Amino acid sequence: MRQHQLSISLYLNYFIHGIGLIILTQNMQALGQHWQTPLATVSYVISGIGIGRLLAYFILGNLSDRFGRKVFVNLGMACYFTFFVGMALVTNIQLAYGLAILAGIANSALDAGTYTTFIEMGGRQGSANVLLKAFMSAGEFLLPLLVANFEAQRIWYGWSFILAAAILVVNSILLNRQQFPLKNQVSQAGTGVSQQPLKNRRWLATVGLAGYGYTSMALMILYTQWVSLFATTTLHFSSVLAHWLLSLYSIGSITGVIVIFWLLRRGVAETKLLLAMNGGSLLALAVICYSPAAGLSMLAAFGFGFTAAGGVMQVGLNLFIKGYPHMKGRITGIYFTFGSIASFTIPLVTGWLSKQNIATAMRFDLVIAVSGLAFVGLAVWALHVPTTLSQERQRINHIDQQIVRLLNQRFETVTAIGELKQQQQLPVLDQQREQRVLQQVAVKSTQTAHTPYLQAIYQAIMHNSRAYQTDLHTNLHKEDIDHD
Repeated sequence: MRQHQLSISLYLNYFIHGIGLIILTQNMQALGQHWQTPLATVSYVISGIGIGRLLAYFILGNLSDRFGRKVFVNLGMACYFTFFVGMALVTNIQLAYGLAILAGIANSALDAGTYTTFIEMGGRQGSANVLLKAFMSAGEFLLPLLVANFEAQRIWYGWSFILAAAILVVNSILLNRQQFPLKNQVSQAGTGVSQQPLKNRRWLATVGLAGYGYTSMALMILYTQWVSLFATTTLHFSSVLAHWLLSLYSIGSITGVIVIFWLLRRGVAETKLLLAMNGGSLLALAVICYSPAAGLSMLAAFGFGFTAAGGVMQVGLNLFIKGYPHMKGRITGIYFTFGSIASFTIPLVTGWLSKQNIATAMRFDLVIAVSGLAFVGLAVWALHVPTTLSQERQRINHIDQQIVRLLNQRFETVTAIGELKQQQQLPVLDQQREQRVLQQVAVKSTQTAHTPYLQAIYQAIMHNSRAYQTDLHTNLHKEDIDHD
């Protein structure tokens, strides 16, 4: 229960973080009027967020390994609180730029404390890291509606900042009542990696996953920056359709988060997800870049959002962290530092390419997609090691735990059936029912060679179920005699 409450508080922080990511852009005109500066100056202030991230990620990630996760989650909340309240009131541009840098530091501190905490909760909590993106998207979705309502009602723009700060205060009280897991504890559950890679290949996995930290962010930034303009100038789509390609990307992203979260909870290996999603994003992007068919481009835009922005970046981080279980904070810092470098460099590179033409800038995303798939392939190859007898037996133990739990549920149902049979004076043995069960086993079996053995197991289960029902009948009959 306590882990559940802690998770809620961590998710709520990322809802606020989603607001923090776009609150300056959503209030650009109001801020420009308040500061009495042109929009270009407001844009300059916004760039401070990226500077704050770039400066802080690696440092705070390392420090979180030393001082614990709770300290840095609280630091992130405190920095965001100062940013929200300060931006609502400040009039000095230099001070506003400092507050924007502080927001970047807040982002870095939250990441250093939160992603690592979910991994350290154990089990398959790494899937919870993917769900953080959904809460960020929820904040990014709701804030524009709130700002538009404030503008329509002529309400002071600063209330959007104050509201976010107020939620942080309440959440801070809730979060600090919870106990965080021990930092840097090792959990092998659901890693998708059977054991630590060989030392001479470990650095290759590091290069691959650090590189993927760059390409996964670059892939999304380039698409969102150029797709609408590319669709109108190169594919000659209407303006509405061009913007719809971005909206479909966002819908695909939210859908991808839900599906990837579900797959990770089902135990699908992170290495398989990374390969499949990056292969899918490359294919979808190729369709967008070269297909003149509007319907196909729309389908590809959804698919690209699903595969490239549906939480796969967080899956890569999970895998990276689990490769270095004793330095989770440092790895988080390294991974997101490369992502921050992408945020800084991609607009510069694509801006230069766009001087040739918009198509060149957009299709450069294909180069990034191929590079990302190559980095993932390198990491997966480097992390793969032969399994051992003890590891396979651990898998058997995990499967056996699930089987026992299901058998307990089955015997509980057998008890209910036995009572109904007694009430209706039916025999314990129902030969036709048992034959139908065995036929269903044959139908459901995915391996023909396994079928006779599975049927033999089910015959033993049903034999013991009959014996259990018979014992229940006998005991109930004795109780009736005793009462008489």
